[in-house]
Amino acid sequence: MAIHKILFASLVLCLLIESSLGATKERLFSELRKDALEVTAKPSRDGVLDAGKDKVSISWKLSSGASDADFKTIKVKLCYAPSSQLDRPWRKTHDELFKDKTCPHKIVAKPYDKTAQSMDYTLERDIPTGAYFVRAYAVDENGHEVAFGQSTDVAKNNNIFKVQAISGRHASLDIASICFSVFSVLALVVFFVNEKRKARIEQRK
Repeated sequence: MAIHKILFASLVLCLLIESSLGATKERLFSELRKDALEVTAKPSRDGVLDAGKDKVSISWKLSSGASDADFKTIKVKLCYAPSSQLDRPWRKTHDELFKDKTCPHKIVAKPYDKTAQSMDYTLERDIPTGAYFVRAYAVDENGHEVAFGQSTDVAKNNNIFKVQAISGRHASLDIASICFSVFSVLALVVFFVNEKRKARIEQRK
């Protein structure tokens, strides 16, 4: 009897978990309240930004006339522009939020504040080369996205900034490589000079 109760409890728990996951999966981006937040993203300089070095000044606030009754948290993310999603299924946009790969880079998550918020975001060192914009999600007390705003237009064509990833090469490594190469050549020269000197000494004997 005890085993049957354990099995029944396990079954109920599994059903509850599945139901919870199902509810999460059904949430659609198209159902969120759009433009509920006014979001701006201003790069620290013109041209292509360097990952791990340059910054983006980000601000967000409630749009005029929008309701914030269910806002508990604001999640700000760095998102790929369409040009950086082409032929990259791992960055593909999906209407189902749990599948959407548009905004994989987390910038910050903060409790919702009615006043305008801003921050300077230094691009992470692992940000890939690409074109980006910033999106802010408003999340309710259950952890569900309910509204959003973004620093670009609906088509995601305007106010896009480009980022150049770190190449993996550093000046210190290049210098060290040159030094080792020079040292190797010098060591080889010294070796041959010593060998010739020894040969001459042997001949004189």
